[in-house]
Amino acid sequence: MSASSVEYLLWGALPYVVIAVFVGGTIWRYRYDRFGWTTRSSQLYESRLLRVASPVFHFGLLVVIVGHVIGLLIPESWTSATGLSEAAYHVMALSLGIIAGVATLGGIALLIYRRRTTGPVFSATTVNDKTMYLVLTAAIVSGLAVTLLSAYTGITGGHERDYRETVSVWFRSIWILQPDVDAMSAAGLGFKIHALIGLALFALFPFSRLVHAFSAPVWYLFRPYVVYRSRDRVPAEATRPIRRGWG
Repeated sequence: MSASSVEYLLWGALPYVVIAVFVGGTIWRYRYDRFGWTTRSSQLYESRLLRVASPVFHFGLLVVIVGHVIGLLIPESWTSATGLSEAAYHVMALSLGIIAGVATLGGIALLIYRRRTTGPVFSATTVNDKTMYLVLTAAIVSGLAVTLLSAYTGITGGHERDYRETVSVWFRSIWILQPDVDAMSAAGLGFKIHALIGLALFALFPFSRLVHAFSAPVWYLFRPYVVYRSRDRVPAEATRPIRRGWG
């Protein structure tokens, strides 16, 4: 079945609009709002919930990102060449995806609860922040939903089209400037919704507090060691009496 004109707009043109907004918005933000390139930390107002919610959310999100990179960028032929069967790949991907998705969703739920119930934190929440939380939560929920659906389909013996044959093919084709609209058109509705929400999130990214991800101190892992030296004892004969005044 060939793609419709609407699908050509969604999966053929829209990704390049989002990329242009993402790159242009990030450059603009860095040049003209460098002092706003921050998460605007609210730890001073409340730290008990933050100590739990923030690590859970960020570690879960890190696994989600790694999973997306592997699932979207690495073709099935590559994983098969390493000896990893398709069945084993899906079991591993679904297991880690569900665990990471639940952790990420639980973390952001705690962050939103904290922001809503802590007066000073809620007062510092802007409309931009609320929009960002809404889109980010929708992306997490829709991603977890398609993961659970894929797991259910596999258990019940269904025949849902594999995202590695549809979404992944479309995603890789974007970067060679030959978007495979028909591949994305063949994907399930859940994957299409998740992809659209993901595009919205990337368009919003440069204009929200999410941009702080580019300030992650990755360089810290590669910096040289800091050498600490203890203060040597000064021989007694080398000491001078302390004089008062300017001298």
